[in-house]
Amino acid sequence: MEQRLQELREEFERGEKQLALLDQKRQELRDTMLRISGAMQVLEELLSQGASVPQPSDTVEPQDTRLAAVG
Repeated sequence: MEQRLQELREEFERGEKQLALLDQKRQELRDTMLRISGAMQVLEELLSQGASVPQPSDTVEPQDTRLAAVG
């Protein structure tokens, strides 16, 4: 019975180590998916604003409002 108990303890320890590795991999995958999700959101927002984003030839030079306030 002592030998079997030792075997079970060793098996349990191996299971704990495997579970810790899986938890680590799960966290890494979750982090990766979070980064991908953020990148997707940024790209979706940029694409949805595509029609309203001014092109370099459409830009108007900003006026200097400091001079208007002085006069």
